[in-house]
Amino acid sequence: MRGSVIAALLLLSACCTAKHTETAPMAASGMNTLSAAEQSAGWRLLFDGRTTAGWRDFKSDHINPQWQVVDGALTLTAPGGGDIVSVDEYENFELMLDWKISPGGNSGIFFNVVEGDHDTIWRTGPEMQILDNEAAEDRVNPTHRAGSNYDLEAPRVVSVHPANEWNSVRLVVNHGHVQQFLNGELQVEYDLWSPAWEAQVARSKFASMPDYGRAHRGHLALQDHGNVVAF
Repeated sequence: MRGSVIAALLLLSACCTAKHTETAPMAASGMNTLSAAEQSAGWRLLFDGRTTAGWRDFKSDHINPQWQVVDGALTLTAPGGGDIVSVDEYENFELMLDWKISPGGNSGIFFNVVEGDHDTIWRTGPEMQILDNEAAEDRVNPTHRAGSNYDLEAPRVVSVHPANEWNSVRLVVNHGHVQQFLNGELQVEYDLWSPAWEAQVARSKFASMPDYGRAHRGHLALQDHGNVVAF
């Protein structure tokens, strides 16, 4: 069964205040629907469960056909689909979604992604890692495991489910304060642009990327890392 609170919903507060980010949404009445209470609280449905509307390829106005809706989930059906981004940009938001990854798989959820002159989503957007912790090659590095602040901070607890099982994400970004939850457990908590965060970046593979994590607003992105993944 998909997430116990929101099932396959992909939700986001469109104009979130601190109050909104501190209050969890009520359960939706069905998959890919919003209750009246959720709508009045400022939640937006980012995936309608039937089409890929609202998403497009990075730096493109269309979406690769290898991204399809399968059994009500936005799914990368084969490698080569490329990374996709939300049509809209967001700032100070709360994102909720479910994901499942194929055996040995790797993917990610990115935020504050800027296009411009950049050639990849990861040159600007921080990443909440998606991984099969049991079989993926990247599992050997703690900062690369599921739920991590990718390459910067390892998860505090292990709460990921096995490959081909659904995992529920809650990602809160509130004026640079970030909380990443996986299956109800807080994985990492950090403050963008703080001295601690700057030190982590300086020790990471992003040290040579001057625009990494600098934006205060941007697109959400879902990664094609060469493995089947569903949202």
